[in-house]
Amino acid sequence: MKKYIILNGEKIYPSKIICVGRNYLKHVEELNNEIPEDIVLFIKPNSSITDKIILDRFNNIHYEGELSLLIGKELNHSDIPNIDNSSIKGIGFGLDLTLRELQTRLKSKGLPWEKAKGFDGAAFFSKFYPLKDDIRLDNMDFSLKINGEIRQKSNSSYMIFKPFTIIKKILEYFSLNENDIIMTGTPAGVGVLNKGDLLEYEIKNILSGTLKID
Repeated sequence: MKKYIILNGEKIYPSKIICVGRNYLKHVEELNNEIPEDIVLFIKPNSSITDKIILDRFNNIHYEGELSLLIGKELNHSDIPNIDNSSIKGIGFGLDLTLRELQTRLKSKGLPWEKAKGFDGAAFFSKFYPLKDDIRLDNMDFSLKINGEIRQKSNSSYMIFKPFTIIKKILEYFSLNENDIIMTGTPAGVGVLNKGDLLEYEIKNILSGTLKID
């Protein structure tokens, strides 16, 4: 069954989710990774989208809160010079869910780690809201609380690769379909989810919401 997100009360069916890794310096440092020389990209399939998080299938699932962009039109390599707000029709909050132990094990062996990032239920999204002309994507505050404690809090100005640059970098390799999602990377503060956790997420002046972990 094809999975969907919500924009203005309408079901939207992304063909894919393109994620940016290692896009905040402090997050790179907390995981003892190398600072990337170029953008790090990986893809989650449509089947990874979920509207709830259930921990029964896997252990040690880490949360990674991220600003997420909903692409507004077909884009390919020829569109790189013209990327602006009109290329994006929505903004939301996303959780890039990661099987951290599996990812670490696969990386240590030099193997692909899609299993740790693209499993069923690996991408939670809030409702998406239309991107208004006066919104500056390179200066957006967002945060994630768990059980009332701030775990992640940052601003998109701290991204190594800013939103429009991300899209341009993606288009060097992949075409984007209307309604594809870009997850722009996570700031420091990632950690393990536990049953019963109450998550509160916010993009300042745009959206807020809660999520209970089953």
